[in-house]
Amino acid sequence: MDIDWEARGWERLADGVGRRRLPGWDATVGLVVGERAVLLYDTGASLAEGAKLRAEVAELTGGRRVTHIALSHPHFDHVFGTAAFAGAEVFGAVGLEELLARERDREELRSDGVKQGLDPAAAAEAADVLVAPRHVVSGEWTLDLGGRQVLLANVGPGHTGHDLALLVPGPPEVVFCGDLVEESGEPQAGPDAIPSRWPDALDRLLSLGGGDAVYVPGHGAVVDAAFVRRQREELATRFSVA
Repeated sequence: MDIDWEARGWERLADGVGRRRLPGWDATVGLVVGERAVLLYDTGASLAEGAKLRAEVAELTGGRRVTHIALSHPHFDHVFGTAAFAGAEVFGAVGLEELLARERDREELRSDGVKQGLDPAAAAEAADVLVAPRHVVSGEWTLDLGGRQVLLANVGPGHTGHDLALLVPGPPEVVFCGDLVEESGEPQAGPDAIPSRWPDALDRLLSLGGGDAVYVPGHGAVVDAAFVRRQREELATRFSVA
């Protein structure tokens, strides 16, 4: 698939697979292009950012629209742009649909976004129209995008109670990890983290992708399996988990 990723600020990971490191919080969004469908992994930190991503995807793919969205976890910088993709089928880890539909949880996301520097009006707008997943993944879910299949895997809890990874078969295999893996800094464990389960979640990521896969953190540069194993051991030590 002939896509000029770099000319539009994206990074090519494999044929028809790329990612974008967004400004501000350096959050990653992933893109997988099939013959019949286009999948976006995460949607940015605001409706404006989501709309910009929508336009960039159309430019990359010759005018095609995003048909499927997978949300890695419920933090504002990964989910607030979802409403910009009208008509897309939205997937998330089981329980995410209830969390994003609850007013108190939407308010917490809005408040956290403002604390982290998101414009208050943009945060309120995104929280008001926040899209909850229609499709929930309790184990694994295979999606046929036309000419390629991808796997959504509920590998958490860990960074949150609702961590969803994406495997794109290769070669090379590409694993989008969400914030279970971070390269640009120490993994952040907020009040919704489940530290005792986090190392197990990384074991599942490694089992999913294998030793030769490309692992895409939620923040930072692409890493390999050795990096994920080291981060797994660091987290186990940090949280005193065997």
